[in-house]
Amino acid sequence: MLQEETFIKAFIINIVLGCIWHFIIFVVCVTVDVSFFDADKKMYRPHKWERCGKFYSDNLKINKWKDMLPQYIGKDGFSKDHLDNVSVEYLDTFIMETCRAEWNHTMNCLYFVVLIVINRFSMALFLSAILFVVNLPFAVIQRYNRFRLQKLRYTIIRKKEKEALICSRQSIARS
Repeated sequence: MLQEETFIKAFIINIVLGCIWHFIIFVVCVTVDVSFFDADKKMYRPHKWERCGKFYSDNLKINKWKDMLPQYIGKDGFSKDHLDNVSVEYLDTFIMETCRAEWNHTMNCLYFVVLIVINRFSMALFLSAILFVVNLPFAVIQRYNRFRLQKLRYTIIRKKEKEALICSRQSIARS
């Protein structure tokens, strides 16, 4: 389709098409029901090789660069910059938001298929590299953070269960 176009013209057309693609993915992302972003779904669950996030810290040194990247704060103002609260409900929302952001960036990466179909190989390769460099780090950060948040959530639930058990034993002892 764009194989016969000049580099500049093909580049501009690809950027416009890429913006349209990203906008559509964004609209779907913010309008679809939040149940779609359930951390228990297969695509969001940890893979064995990720070792609950250790792969990202050990091999990609994610802690050195993740805070340098910008974040999107939605209309409700949910910031993923730091924990505002450590309640289970807050963590559930945070975990869901990591799934939403991961889905967004992963779906944006699928634009590379369009790039391959409509472009010369060299242009498709060049633009796909940019596409992946711009989106994959964000998807990786979401996965890494989700594993840490899930661990924290589990710890809080266990602590509450332990406290409830202690309270019920004390109540029984008083009776």
